[in-house]
Amino acid sequence: MVEKKDNNDKLAVLWTSGDRDVALKMVFMYTLNGKMRGWWDHISLIVWGPSSKLLSIDIELQDYIKKIMEEGVEVIACKACADSYGVALELDNLGIEVKYMGEPLTDYLKSDWKTITF
Repeated sequence: MVEKKDNNDKLAVLWTSGDRDVALKMVFMYTLNGKMRGWWDHISLIVWGPSSKLLSIDIELQDYIKKIMEEGVEVIACKACADSYGVALELDNLGIEVKYMGEPLTDYLKSDWKTITF
């Protein structure tokens, strides 16, 4: 185990891939375990681009994302992306906050948040 060297326990997970296996075998697995095992105090999962379309139609991924949210992970979807795929309402109905994410993502990148992209 790597010893923590600072007090930065905030992670932004930028999920852009429309690949279902990437979602199940990497993005969701790491995000859920990161929260459940206390690797990170705060995790924001950002649904961006093709991932928004995939999530809107895949029931198994929807169930998984609900479990992730129940564990305390903040899930946010990019409104511009969701609108471009016509899925903003579907994501909102899952309890996901849908908002414009360009500026918030920039803030994450410029601050003490760690950011990982899939």
